[in-house]
Amino acid sequence: MQPLRKIHEPELAGPFPPDMHDVRHLWLKGGLLLVWALVSFVATYFARDLQAFVVAGWPLGHWIAAQGAVLMFIAIVVAYCWAMNRFERQDAARVAALTTERAPSHG
Repeated sequence: MQPLRKIHEPELAGPFPPDMHDVRHLWLKGGLLLVWALVSFVATYFARDLQAFVVAGWPLGHWIAAQGAVLMFIAIVVAYCWAMNRFERQDAARVAALTTERAPSHG
Protein backbone atom coordinates (compact mmCIF):
# COMPACT_ATOMS: atom_id res chain seq x y z
CA MET A 1 0.00 0.00 0.00
CA GLN A 2 1.38 3.38 -0.99
CA PRO A 3 1.36 6.33 1.41
CA LEU A 4 -0.90 9.21 0.54
CA ARG A 5 0.88 11.95 -1.34
CA LYS A 6 0.05 15.55 -0.81
CA ILE A 7 -0.92 17.26 -4.03
CA HIS A 8 0.56 20.74 -4.27
CA GLU A 9 -2.09 23.04 -5.66
CA PRO A 10 -1.83 26.80 -5.81
CA GLU A 11 -3.61 28.50 -2.96
CA LEU A 12 -6.85 30.03 -4.15
CA ALA A 13 -6.86 32.83 -1.63
CA GLY A 14 -3.87 34.24 0.15
CA PRO A 15 -3.82 35.41 3.74
CA PHE A 16 -5.77 38.50 4.66
CA PRO A 17 -3.98 41.70 3.77
CA PRO A 18 -2.83 43.69 6.81
CA ASP A 19 -5.41 46.41 6.24
CA MET A 20 -8.22 43.92 6.93
CA HIS A 21 -7.26 44.22 10.59
CA ASP A 22 -7.35 47.99 10.51
CA VAL A 23 -8.66 49.74 13.61
CA ARG A 24 -11.75 50.87 11.69
CA HIS A 25 -12.68 47.28 10.89
CA LEU A 26 -12.11 46.11 14.44
CA TRP A 27 -14.27 48.91 15.91
CA LEU A 28 -17.00 48.17 13.36
CA LYS A 29 -17.00 44.45 14.16
CA GLY A 30 -16.90 45.08 17.91
CA GLY A 31 -19.73 47.61 17.78
CA LEU A 32 -21.96 45.43 15.65
CA LEU A 33 -21.29 42.42 17.88
CA LEU A 34 -22.25 44.50 20.90
CA VAL A 35 -25.52 45.54 19.22
CA TRP A 36 -26.22 41.91 18.32
CA ALA A 37 -25.60 40.79 21.92
CA LEU A 38 -27.81 43.55 23.34
CA VAL A 39 -30.67 42.75 20.99
CA SER A 40 -30.36 38.99 21.34
CA PHE A 41 -29.98 38.74 25.09
CA VAL A 42 -30.94 41.95 26.86
CA ALA A 43 -34.06 42.82 24.85
CA THR A 44 -35.42 39.28 25.01
CA TYR A 45 -34.67 39.12 28.74
CA PHE A 46 -36.94 42.12 29.36
CA ALA A 47 -39.58 41.01 26.84
CA ARG A 48 -41.92 39.79 29.62
CA ASP A 49 -42.04 43.28 31.11
CA LEU A 50 -43.33 44.59 27.78
CA GLN A 51 -46.33 42.24 27.61
CA ALA A 52 -48.65 45.01 28.80
CA PHE A 53 -48.18 46.94 25.54
CA VAL A 54 -50.09 45.57 22.55
CA VAL A 55 -49.11 46.16 18.90
CA ALA A 56 -51.39 44.85 16.12
CA GLY A 57 -53.13 42.51 18.52
CA TRP A 58 -49.95 40.93 19.87
CA PRO A 59 -47.99 41.82 23.01
CA LEU A 60 -44.92 43.97 22.33
CA GLY A 61 -42.74 41.37 24.06
CA HIS A 62 -43.72 38.86 21.37
CA TRP A 63 -42.66 41.25 18.59
CA ILE A 64 -39.33 41.98 20.20
CA ALA A 65 -38.52 38.36 21.02
CA ALA A 66 -39.80 36.77 17.81
CA GLN A 67 -39.26 39.27 15.01
CA GLY A 68 -37.17 42.06 16.49
CA ALA A 69 -33.99 40.03 16.90
CA VAL A 70 -34.19 38.68 13.35
CA LEU A 71 -34.86 42.10 11.85
CA MET A 72 -31.99 43.62 13.84
CA PHE A 73 -29.67 40.86 12.64
CA ILE A 74 -30.58 41.68 9.04
CA ALA A 75 -30.00 45.38 9.76
CA ILE A 76 -26.60 44.55 11.27
CA VAL A 77 -25.60 42.62 8.13
CA VAL A 78 -26.73 45.50 5.90
CA ALA A 79 -24.82 48.02 8.05
CA TYR A 80 -21.68 45.86 7.91
CA CYS A 81 -21.87 45.58 4.11
CA TRP A 82 -22.44 49.31 3.71
CA ALA A 83 -19.54 50.19 6.03
CA MET A 84 -17.14 47.74 4.37
CA ASN A 85 -17.99 49.13 0.93
CA ARG A 86 -17.34 52.63 2.27
CA PHE A 87 -14.00 51.56 3.75
CA GLU A 88 -12.99 49.98 0.43
CA ARG A 89 -13.88 53.16 -1.49
CA GLN A 90 -11.89 55.25 0.99
CA ASP A 91 -8.89 52.93 0.70
CA ALA A 92 -9.08 52.93 -3.11
CA ALA A 93 -9.23 56.75 -3.15
CA ARG A 94 -6.24 56.91 -0.79
CA VAL A 95 -4.23 54.52 -3.00
CA ALA A 96 -5.20 56.47 -6.14
CA ALA A 97 -4.12 59.73 -4.50
CA LEU A 98 -0.78 58.21 -3.49
CA THR A 99 -0.14 56.84 -6.98
CA THR A 100 -0.88 60.13 -8.70
CA GLU A 101 1.27 61.92 -6.13
CA ARG A 102 4.23 59.62 -6.73
CA ALA A 103 3.86 59.42 -10.51
CA PRO A 104 6.75 61.07 -12.35
CA SER A 105 5.72 64.25 -14.12
CA HIS A 106 6.39 64.34 -17.86
CA GLY A 107 7.17 67.75 -19.08
